[in-house]
Amino acid sequence: MEFSEAYEAIRRGAAGFYEPGRGLIKVWGGEAVQFLNGLVTNDVAKLEEGDQMLAAFPNAQGRLLALVRVKRWAETFLFETDSATHEKVFQNLHRFTYAGDFFAEDISRQVSSFELFNGVGAERSVAAFEGKFSTNHFILKQYEEAFRKDRLIARGDIEISDELYELLRIENGVPKYGVDMDESTVVLETGLDEAVSFNKGCYIGQEIIARIHFRGHVAKRLAGLILETDEMPAGLNGGPENYQLLGPDGKNAGRLTSIVLSPRIERIIALGYVRYDYLAEGTILKLGEIEGTVKELPFFPVDKKESIIYN
Repeated sequence: MEFSEAYEAIRRGAAGFYEPGRGLIKVWGGEAVQFLNGLVTNDVAKLEEGDQMLAAFPNAQGRLLALVRVKRWAETFLFETDSATHEKVFQNLHRFTYAGDFFAEDISRQVSSFELFNGVGAERSVAAFEGKFSTNHFILKQYEEAFRKDRLIARGDIEISDELYELLRIENGVPKYGVDMDESTVVLETGLDEAVSFNKGCYIGQEIIARIHFRGHVAKRLAGLILETDEMPAGLNGGPENYQLLGPDGKNAGRLTSIVLSPRIERIIALGYVRYDYLAEGTILKLGEIEGTVKELPFFPVDKKESIIYN
């Protein structure tokens, strides 16, 4: 299927799949909740059987080491990680296995990861996670080929390319670690406030994150920008870090991190960090000589009838 056909089909609600190579880490033990709540931003003690939540691993300065999704399965916690931070998360967890009744096992090699777009549940899945972008499933390795061929391809699900996945990711305002966020990003700058509990006990970086929250706002936050052009701005080879934004007053208003042409909007759209004074939707900023309009994320309304499933 051609790129444009696949894009329109997914946006209209056709089922599709992508294999992102995510990691899966199992954590358990009598002191698991105590240790985890000292490491991550969200309150894992509140997770009931089968529930899940976003959480961040911050450093002492409140900056983002990794973003994970945690699911409770009986007395076990399953940590879904992206490929860029998988080893970092595992090492961060594993070092505490010497300190008490706390165990961590990397089970990534036992499973294959699939992201399902507009699809049905997966049989023989180790765990399924409803995310901001799609439904993520981990399939035991021995069932991987059968699941891909007999369940997905056989029923006509669209295999999503890396290029199409990147377009859908940006349209739906999903930040990617190493591109839109990294260890220089304060956790709350991502806009993923649901990953943070503001009333649980102390954890690494908690004081900085709480201070920013109760101050009322971050200095900058991830937002969308619609540029008044359908051509990629010159200088792309220099990297998105060179995409500096200027406000109506000529002052630095932020920078872009991910940029792509959206077929639906017929404009170049981008993710980036916009300074607080310019965050209001509809604010006009400039990228060189190109005007752009600030847009709250995602770029399209997200519901189960169009493209991407949100929990």
